[in-house]
Amino acid sequence: MTTSDASAGAAAPTRDECHWAMLSHLSAMLMYLTVIGGFIAPLVIYVLKRDEMPFVADQGRETLNFQITALLALCVAGVLMWVLIGFVLVPLILLFHFVVTIIATMRASEGVAYRYPLCLRLLR
Repeated sequence: MTTSDASAGAAAPTRDECHWAMLSHLSAMLMYLTVIGGFIAPLVIYVLKRDEMPFVADQGRETLNFQITALLALCVAGVLMWVLIGFVLVPLILLFHFVVTIIATMRASEGVAYRYPLCLRLLR
């Protein structure tokens, strides 16, 4: 929930940037309709807006990193279903994903750079 190094010295994001960043986080909810949809929509927003909107680029990267992390966690939990613990982990991961994605969406709408907890930072 802190401001990133890249956006710390930058000017406050415009209203348009806040809307696109919010949409990037919110589009991750497509994961509940199609597993890959939660990754594709934020990726499209990131690719289209990264050069012209630094706040959207930062938040798009953060969204993509979290979607990758969530997908990996769900894969591990799926394998752990063989030893039954996965049946507990999958709902917990999905609940965590839902809650922090809503928080990220609200923060982005306020123009605050959000950092997902427990997130692998694969894209920089």
